[in-house]
Amino acid sequence: MSERLIGLTIVSIGTSLPELVTGIVAVRKKQADIAIGNIVGSNIFNGFLVLGISATIRPIPVTALTDVYVHLLAAALLFVLIFRGAGRQIDRVEGGFLLFLYGLYMTSLLLGIG
Repeated sequence: MSERLIGLTIVSIGTSLPELVTGIVAVRKKQADIAIGNIVGSNIFNGFLVLGISATIRPIPVTALTDVYVHLLAAALLFVLIFRGAGRQIDRVEGGFLLFLYGLYMTSLLLGIG
């Protein structure tokens, strides 16, 4: 298993578990703004600050294929959250769709496609 694959699967799941628990607790307490803020804030923090600091220490190579997958998944998430979610709830079908997309992404990683 390559270091990139380990980072995209095992490490990412392990570091995201606190956000998952926070999101579940917030939704159960009917605090959707906290759940969404947690998701968006965590991704902004990781995407800009963590990646930025890491890249200033040592340049990080990004393959074109990995970049495409990341952008496609981000676009799908934005579609659900912004365009479909504006002024309404994200329902179980849309939640299931997001889980399906994650499953496709993980499958592509494990099969070596991404």
